[in-house]
Amino acid sequence: MIDETVEEIREMQTHSSSVVAVKATRALGELSTREHAALDEFERDLEYNAGALRRANPSHASLHRAMTEVSDAVIGNAESVEGAIELLKTAVEQTISRIETGKHEAAENAAMTFEDGETFLTHDYSSTVLEAVESAAAAGNHMTAHVTEARPRYLGRKTARALAAMDRVEPRLSVDSAAGYCLDRCDRIVIGMDCIVGDTLYNRVGTFPIAAAAAEVGVPVVVVGSGTKVIEDGFVFENEFRPPSEVMLEPVEGIEIENPAYDATPMSLVDRVVTDEGVREF
Repeated sequence: MIDETVEEIREMQTHSSSVVAVKATRALGELSTREHAALDEFERDLEYNAGALRRANPSHASLHRAMTEVSDAVIGNAESVEGAIELLKTAVEQTISRIETGKHEAAENAAMTFEDGETFLTHDYSSTVLEAVESAAAAGNHMTAHVTEARPRYLGRKTARALAAMDRVEPRLSVDSAAGYCLDRCDRIVIGMDCIVGDTLYNRVGTFPIAAAAAEVGVPVVVVGSGTKVIEDGFVFENEFRPPSEVMLEPVEGIEIENPAYDATPMSLVDRVVTDEGVREF
């Protein structure tokens, strides 16, 4: 299961960093069913597999934090294999609960910031943002959502379909390069995050130009996500580069195709960050 999960994360069959972290944590729990002759053997196995899962996508801070949290809870804290297994089971349950609870609480906090009649723009696909919008709509707020396609994987189309299924929400889909055109109709930008490391927001590529354009015209940028994605230190973000075929299907000579998954947005362009821990103004 661990090897399959490592490969799945590498292939990005799931794109939500929270889902990736939960999948990896569950996979790590598989070690409790393996035979280990000694405690040091168990700890080495845990350390090796946590590292393999962490390296499967070094761009996900929540994955890094989950693997570190489980390892730290077990390694060096047990006196027997049996004791280490119990610590592992507990750490896996607590880490998954923390990730999932943090995500839902962040969505609830964000839902309270929406107003009736509001128009906002969102980029990429964020399950936390969608949950916040759905909750705000259920509370009676009518909203218009401008959604960018988030090329080249078109994850924004998935967002638009999800919004279209919600009562009181009117989604409008446009190409990424039309974001600036839409801004004068928007009260704010509401986006998710892959992670925040220090003074930089890492999110789906295209976030930086949208945030920069929003700052130019005075439209606030609000970032929503679990507090587990906010890292002060101990994590170095590594961008992921997707296959060139996502940009251009046919082979081509003389052109180097670049397809980064994320870009870096200075936090100076962000007005608010909403997490399960509350709302932070910038």
